[in-house]
Amino acid sequence: MSTSWRGEPRNRLVAIGDSLTEGFQSCAVFRTDLSYPAIIAHELGWSAHFRHPSYEGCGGLPLNLEMLLRELEEHCGKDLDWWDTPAALFRARRFMDKVEDYWERGAGCAPATTTAVNHNLAVFGWDLRDALDKSADVCRKMIGAPRDDLVRQMVGNPGERAALRALPTRPPAAGALTQVGAARLLGEQTGERRHGEGAGDAREGQEGRDPDPDHGIETLIVFLGANNALSSVIELDVAWSGPGYDDLREKGKYTVWRPEHFAAELRQLADEVGQIRARHVIWCAVPHVTIAPIARGVHGKAEPGSRYFPYYTRPWIGDSDFDVRRDPHLTGEQARAVDAAIDQYNDAMAEAVRAARRAGRDWYLLDTAGLLDRLACRRYFEDEAARPDWWSPYPLPRELRALDPVPNSRFLLSDGERRSDGGLFSLDGVHPTTVAYGILAQELVGVMRTAGVEFRTPYGGEPRPDPVRVDFQRLVRRDTLINRPPANVTSGLEIIGWADEALDVLGRALWFGRRGK
Repeated sequence: MSTSWRGEPRNRLVAIGDSLTEGFQSCAVFRTDLSYPAIIAHELGWSAHFRHPSYEGCGGLPLNLEMLLRELEEHCGKDLDWWDTPAALFRARRFMDKVEDYWERGAGCAPATTTAVNHNLAVFGWDLRDALDKSADVCRKMIGAPRDDLVRQMVGNPGERAALRALPTRPPAAGALTQVGAARLLGEQTGERRHGEGAGDAREGQEGRDPDPDHGIETLIVFLGANNALSSVIELDVAWSGPGYDDLREKGKYTVWRPEHFAAELRQLADEVGQIRARHVIWCAVPHVTIAPIARGVHGKAEPGSRYFPYYTRPWIGDSDFDVRRDPHLTGEQARAVDAAIDQYNDAMAEAVRAARRAGRDWYLLDTAGLLDRLACRRYFEDEAARPDWWSPYPLPRELRALDPVPNSRFLLSDGERRSDGGLFSLDGVHPTTVAYGILAQELVGVMRTAGVEFRTPYGGEPRPDPVRVDFQRLVRRDTLINRPPANVTSGLEIIGWADEALDVLGRALWFGRRGK
């Protein structure tokens, strides 16, 4: 593999992906400056030039569960008793109505006006087909006329609205660019600065370094595919893909893509990514979605040494309360089948990377599935008999090991004053906390160093010696769920269960508009 690169690409880091790349937490994309690509850009010494969309109005899109719980805590106290329900419903609906108004009719409905293309191009809820076909123009057509819904009170078409900030919209011709098309445009920004180029797309911060004449992007990260299976645990329903799986209008009725359908779409995506002028491309494997605490295993393991529980249901439903006739659930066999499909997704991704390397491209695969498996608390850590031969616990950074309690993959809980459990998953039970995004960033930093990417100090731009470590102290300070989770997230998860059952918060916020919701 040739590593005789010339000069330095203008765009040191570009990311294509979904909610995990956008920085989604607790049912909303909000702090995009704390997404894992933004964390990597900080460690590169390039954060001042890393462009990402902003969604900070009203707590972000589609509904910030952390802000909602803090609103209820402030006005209804730490404990929600049955006589508080009318007041809590009033407060929650007022908050949701404010968010809906902001994004559908207020300042939030205006798309970005800059002509500079973002470096973080991710959009929450998107799967492989979305990345291939959706552009700002397509998303505008999919967004219906806004209406003030007094019953649902949830932002309509939140993913499409988010895309109008993530993808280019100006000049008008840029509105036809997909995620991959926008990355390809960044990859074309090679060679010397041309007359008339603005600061937004020139070699910012790289004075004294000649631009790469062959590559406009130094490192491209592609992290897609989770949404080709994630809906199975969000909806607690396994609907295997069939006709129309590759159609934007039809695919919403499926929750898990058959491996052959995933492989067909992946081939198209890999062909398009191969046309992007990037020095290094890092693909991230699809995590096993059944590990996410949004679907909690009940009634003990199915049998000694099994990875799976007999049933998976909502995390606020205890073992003694679970009723298979009444409560939504997946069976252990369904969970096993979803994981087996994801394993085949990752086999197809590994083959795509191998083929690209044989063709002379500097492509890599990060085993994010294995990373999450090594962090899995109930599946492996607490059950030695279920551990496969390759398994070992993931060594958390010392800054996280110093926390009390040490963060784990359980649902995040508070004792009313401080975090009492969890810490790696945010309040939606699907997406990482800030420190967990830092873990993903650290793994990607390791791959980038293997590829020869130079990391520099934030000020002065001096090369950093190995090992390059993510500043977890910075992330701990900025992680509100680690420092001060809402006091009403108690040991029984009553408040989140109440919010979901009374307001359908998780369903509406995490379905991202699938199935017409």
